[in-house]
Amino acid sequence: MNTVRQLHFCDVTVDGSQWPVFGWAIDGAAGTILVDTGMIDSLPSLDAEWGPTLRPWPELGPVAAVINTHLHFDHCGGNRRFAGTPTYVQRAELEAAVEPDYLVEWVHFDGESYVELDGDAELFEGVSVLFTPGHSPGHQAVLVETDEGLVVLGGDVTYSMRELIDGATPAIRRIHELRPARVYLAHHEQPWVPE
Repeated sequence: MNTVRQLHFCDVTVDGSQWPVFGWAIDGAAGTILVDTGMIDSLPSLDAEWGPTLRPWPELGPVAAVINTHLHFDHCGGNRRFAGTPTYVQRAELEAAVEPDYLVEWVHFDGESYVELDGDAELFEGVSVLFTPGHSPGHQAVLVETDEGLVVLGGDVTYSMRELIDGATPAIRRIHELRPARVYLAHHEQPWVPE
């Protein structure tokens, strides 16, 4: 059965507050699948706007595949580390990944191996994606079947734990309908555990 490990890649500064940036490793029959890749370096423009603090790269071992919830810089900045590794992303997100809203040189690089998806898709045994546009045109959440039930890796489906709990958007309501055991967001350490 699949297990999920939370990974703290870096922190960014938003409105004067430090926000953590989390991704996840899914360990299961398919090997280790990495969900989002955080940041592995920075640029002067990012330093000026976001003041990122990089953390040591986590010990992952071999990575069989990468899934990007979306392609904003703090979620795909480590994709270059996995050149040649199948990287699952929504076609709508790749098409939207243009300046100035995206850091194009971190999206497109030598050895990129994007596998384009169109909506919901089962990728591996017990691992699928749920199309949750809103934060970005091609945002997707990752669904993981575990011993405790369904775990949702929500990325930036919302920044707000209150919005998540309240089911504030159509994308979030899609997650509620699945009756998950827990839901993680990329900028919150603790998941939501529905009653």
